[in-house]
Amino acid sequence: MSAPQKVNLLGFSREQMETFFLEMGEKKFRAQQVMKWIHHHQADHFDQMTDVGKALRQKLTEVAEIRGPKVLHEGISRDGTRKWVFEADGGGAVETVFIPDGRRGTLCVSSQVGCAVDCGFCSTGKQGFQRDLTSAEIIGQVWQAGRAFGPRRNLGEHPITNVVMMGMGEPLLNYGEVLTAMRIMKDDLGYGIGKKRITLSTSGVVPKIDQLSQDLDVALAVSLHAPNDELRNELVPLNRKYPLAELMAACKRYSDNITHRHNTITMEYVMLRDVNDKPEHARQLVKLLNGIPVKVNLIPFNPFPHAGYERSRKKDILEFHKFLNNHGLLTTVRTTRGDDIDAACGQLVGTVQDRTRRAERWKKSVFHRTEQADGNAASV
Repeated sequence: MSAPQKVNLLGFSREQMETFFLEMGEKKFRAQQVMKWIHHHQADHFDQMTDVGKALRQKLTEVAEIRGPKVLHEGISRDGTRKWVFEADGGGAVETVFIPDGRRGTLCVSSQVGCAVDCGFCSTGKQGFQRDLTSAEIIGQVWQAGRAFGPRRNLGEHPITNVVMMGMGEPLLNYGEVLTAMRIMKDDLGYGIGKKRITLSTSGVVPKIDQLSQDLDVALAVSLHAPNDELRNELVPLNRKYPLAELMAACKRYSDNITHRHNTITMEYVMLRDVNDKPEHARQLVKLLNGIPVKVNLIPFNPFPHAGYERSRKKDILEFHKFLNNHGLLTTVRTTRGDDIDAACGQLVGTVQDRTRRAERWKKSVFHRTEQADGNAASV
């Protein structure tokens, strides 16, 4: 008879940790002690917890564990960007990226093995979808990245100042686990990251945007990428379920509901050559976003093999940027970081045992297009 599976305390929120200790017959304050050891001191074994009694440490060792995702690979870009590949339980792997920028250090965290949303310009989506990550696997990316920087000189310092849920996967399709992980990120017993410094990015799961505004106060980013339904249906298939009118209404509600003064929503817009970067698209975007407190982040497309899209010309990006700013939309152009280690936006792939067979279908379609192109070239 196999031993019962141990509980992984890494993914427990404060409330869950308190319940765990109360059910063990222990005092609630034990939760605070253990969370500090895990997230402040990066402990991975109960014997390291010197202010916890020996009997309790032994008891914890028998029923629980602190287990982060295994690091399969770490790469460092010439610009200082770091990427980790983490092994997921049951096979597959996810990628996590750290982007240094002066005193700010932003960690881009994954929420799924693969992605259930098949955006046409994103290499992650082309891998298909395997499963949701657990809260331990999500917060474990923050924990392991922190450990990679070595011991903290004091508890007020941490290289990770910001977290963006913009890695592999659609966070709002793994709502409960993502919510728990973000609560640990915000909690002073966890990482103490302020609500303005945690950003969740979504392709537009409207009901969950509304639910998030009631459950947790964090910054919101929307993967917009098109100013009209016809084009967005092609680029972001989720738009067929939640079209732009519904999505914009949800964004307005979110902005009205969150409590901090800086309630601006970031609209992410990948720049695709001759697809969504024309003057009429800029005009449509200004009209679409009217009345919603937003800032627009233009993202030069980061290519991957057989993507089917190209990066917009620099002059077109600059003209698009100028038009939006001149018409009252605060707009920035994202600097591409980590592309030499495939860590740039849209390039994260990991390893996915695809349950959807989307990757297989996409590879067949790429092969078919390549054969057609070769045949046309030969006939010329």
